[in-house]
Amino acid sequence: MKPLNQAAISGFRDVRFVLTDMDETLTFRGRLAANTYAALEALQTAGVKVIPVTAAPAGWCDQMARMWPVDGVIGENGGLFFRRAPDGHGVQRHFWHEHDERTAMSSCLLHIGDRVRNEVPSAIFADDQPFRLTSIAFAKPDEASDCIAIVDALRKAGADVTVNNLWVLGWLGGYDKLSMTRRVLRDHYDVDVDCDRGVVLYSGDSTNDAPMFSFFEHTVGVSTIKEYLDQIPLPPRWITRGPGGAGFVEVAKAVISARNL
Repeated sequence: MKPLNQAAISGFRDVRFVLTDMDETLTFRGRLAANTYAALEALQTAGVKVIPVTAAPAGWCDQMARMWPVDGVIGENGGLFFRRAPDGHGVQRHFWHEHDERTAMSSCLLHIGDRVRNEVPSAIFADDQPFRLTSIAFAKPDEASDCIAIVDALRKAGADVTVNNLWVLGWLGGYDKLSMTRRVLRDHYDVDVDCDRGVVLYSGDSTNDAPMFSFFEHTVGVSTIKEYLDQIPLPPRWITRGPGGAGFVEVAKAVISARNL
C-alpha cells in the first residue's frame, strides 16, 4: 500500500467507473463536504460513472440515486441497486432477490433480529433500521466483545455478516458488495469485470470493503483504512493523505487527470 500521490496517473487512464464506499469514505464524521460533492460532479462531467457501494439503507440510497451526481447506488451491502429513471425524477429499483423471495426473507430477518437482541442484551437496532429493505443493522457497540457477540449471534442464526465503522450488518443470500457489483456492471453496463478489471477504481475505508480490495486492480483506501488493516486480507494498493471525503477528492483528481492526458 503506497501513497496515492506516488501513483503514475497514466495508470488510471482506462478507468471508466469509480465505485466507492460512502460512510467515512465520501463522508467524514457523518457529513458530506461541499468539495466532495463537487468531486462527484466533476467525475460525472468528465464522463466517469460513479456508483456508491455501501451498507447504507434503502431509504438513504433512494435519496442519493435521485439527487446526487452519481449513476446509481448499490446499497445494503449488495442487496439492492437503485438508479435514476430516464425521466430524471423517478428511481428504478433492482434487488438481489426476486419479490417473493424478498417477502419471505424480510420475515426471516425480523425473526433473526429478535433472536439476536434476546441473546445479546447490548444489541440495539441501528436508528436507520426502518429504512432498510434487505438487511438488519445493529449500532456498532463501543466494546469489541459486544460487537463480537452480535456477529456470533447473527452467524449462529444463519445470517451473512459484516462490520463497518457504523453497523454490524446481517442479511440472507450469500452475496456481498462484489457479487452485486458484478451483476450490476454486467446487466446495466454490459461490462464483465472478471475480464476487464482495469475499468473500475474502488475506494473504501473499512472491513466490508475487503472483497473489493481483493478483486479490483485499482483500489484506494482513504487514510483511516489504517485502523482496519489487520482485518483486511489484502489491503488497497494506494492510500490517500486525507480521511473520508478529503481522501475521495484526491481519488477524483487522479482519475480526472488521467483522462486529460
